[in-house]
Amino acid sequence: MISIIIPVLNEAKTIKDVLFHLIDNASLTSISEIIVVDGGSTDNTIEIVEALDLNIVLLTSEKGRAKQMNLGAKHAKGEILYFLHADSFPPQRYDASIITEVKKGNNAGCFRMQFDSNHWWLRLASWLTQFSWRACRGGDQSQFITRALFDEIGGYDESYTIYEDNVLINELYTRNEFVVINDKLTTSARVYEKNGVWKVQYHYWSIYVQRWFGASADDLCAYYRKHVC
Repeated sequence: MISIIIPVLNEAKTIKDVLFHLIDNASLTSISEIIVVDGGSTDNTIEIVEALDLNIVLLTSEKGRAKQMNLGAKHAKGEILYFLHADSFPPQRYDASIITEVKKGNNAGCFRMQFDSNHWWLRLASWLTQFSWRACRGGDQSQFITRALFDEIGGYDESYTIYEDNVLINELYTRNEFVVINDKLTTSARVYEKNGVWKVQYHYWSIYVQRWFGASADDLCAYYRKHVC
């Protein structure tokens, strides 16, 4: 059984579509629950989730995706945890693909990704996600991981307010516990469209390199807030 965990913060524009997409594209016998963890939304995200009457587990958390995802994992009942951003849409029968990989002994991984944009660079970046290179990984691709392995690692590092997905992914690569499923998840290019493709890509690369050379969680957060958000 899979527990789907979605951290949200002011996601009123997408949350309804994502939740219906998850239900429409899976066998519900495979899904233990869908958990939405709100980090202090000031729009009507919570009201939208409640109004859908879909038996969604709605939790409130301190702001910060790592804290939100860890809280969701704490309440999850499934043997497989599936962490998904609120603007990402998994492929059809994503549940079957994940379960198949776990049965093969692959305890963690993600899907290939494509942006909802025709910009040539974002199309190239999407194409590169089919490869197993660590530099091509990110939270937008979603993350499945068995409960046992997640607990063994200790969950997401809550000292990171950004880059938390990659910290966990790095740990999984170190353990040789990562597989890329050859099905495409579609994610929003909204950050690139709002701030400019080249600007955002440059700063994302810069964050990656800074972390590689030992930058702290606080340093990365300060850089992100100054240059991206």
